Amino acid sequence: MTDLENVPYEQSRDGNRAFWDEVTPVHLQAYGVERFLEGERWLPTTILEEVGPVKGLSLLHLQCHFGLDSLAWVREGAEVTGADFSPIAIDAARELSKKADLPARFICSDIYELPHVLEDKFDILFTSIGVLCWLKDLRKWASVIAHFLKPGGFFYIMDGHPLLYTFDDEGNWKFMLSYFHKPEPYVWEGEHPDYMDPSHISYATTYEWQWTVSDIINAVLGAGLRLEFFNEFGALSDPVYPEMKPDGKGLYTFPNMPVPLPILFSLRARKED
Repeated sequence: MTDLENVPYEQSRDGNRAFWDEVTPVHLQAYGVERFLEGERWLPTTILEEVGPVKGLSLLHLQCHFGLDSLAWVREGAEVTGADFSPIAIDAARELSKKADLPARFICSDIYELPHVLEDKFDILFTSIGVLCWLKDLRKWASVIAHFLKPGGFFYIMDGHPLLYTFDDEGNWKFMLSYFHKPEPYVWEGEHPDYMDPSHISYATTYEWQWTVSDIINAVLGAGLRLEFFNEFGALSDPVYPEMKPDGKGLYTFPNMPVPLPILFSLRARKED
């Protein structure tokens, strides 16, 4: 891992897109698509509870990958549009929509260019999990969210807690990265196993950014949205990361934490009428 100054946005975007194009076929096998097709509700219980009923509401899923969560929202009754910058992922989402007989619209677009591609407004903007680290400009991201929300509509995100990304990825709970944001990305080079299927080794160069809790909240507030809640979790009832294990109390968390730590957060914010 290195960090480079003055990386053009197009370089980071194209590098990350090549990575997601590469791993989409891997994830189609590793994510549990067959379980979803057999009727598993799929979305984490906490997300379903915090978002609330969606029947009859329009929902835009940003950074939707190959559309599994998008289609889970269709199954919950929402009218769903998914957007992602990977053409391979979007093609897979459209095929999965047909296979599952769950109608949804999928659009291939860079997230920052989406307002130039899509004209609709939505009741709900949704995104999760593992999405913020791929964003170079959080304030512009929040402005895109505000742009697409109808008055009275809300934005919801669940993602890894910013503190989580400061630790090593070997499960030793040693600090590796600064908690605070810097404009230049962390650049990951060389071989690295896929997070869902460690047998797949990628050599793609990827570019990621660290964002703090205050960065996230201030971006949302700066876009004119009203914060309804910000929650932090040390465990969930669903294993949203493959590394999570039962904690003996009916929840899942990361093993061997030296003390209880926040590993996920959720946020909901509303656009005023």
